Amino acid sequence: MEEKIKFEIEFPIQASPQLLYQYLSTPSGLSEWFSDNVNSRGEIFTFFWDDSEEQAKLLSKKSGERVKFRWLFDEEEGHAYYFEIRIQVDEITKDVSLIVTDYADEDEIDESKMLWTNQISDLKQVLGSA
Repeated sequence: MEEKIKFEIEFPIQASPQLLYQYLSTPSGLSEWFSDNVNSRGEIFTFFWDDSEEQAKLLSKKSGERVKFRWLFDEEEGHAYYFEIRIQVDEITKDVSLIVTDYADEDEIDESKMLWTNQISDLKQVLGSA
């Protein structure tokens, strides 16, 4: 099995880091834009889409800055893949960006980037910053 490739994408977004963090780190916030519904028990988050569900472990979080998850199927297979969403604030302009780090198979990177672009677009709509 081929190793997945790490990629990063940056999305400018007009929202305060504190507000953004609520949408990135809480089940209710994530269910507004990331999936149809989200439940959590401790550090295990269950994401629901239409007829499917996936579980992810919250690896780390830092208030107002970032969240990092690993899908349980990756963990069970011994992979160190994760996805992270970082809130970055430009010190001079105070512009806010989301930096998404994720992994994908080489032939699925464009598709994964498109998926993230659509997800972040949904988040911007929820925030009213589209």
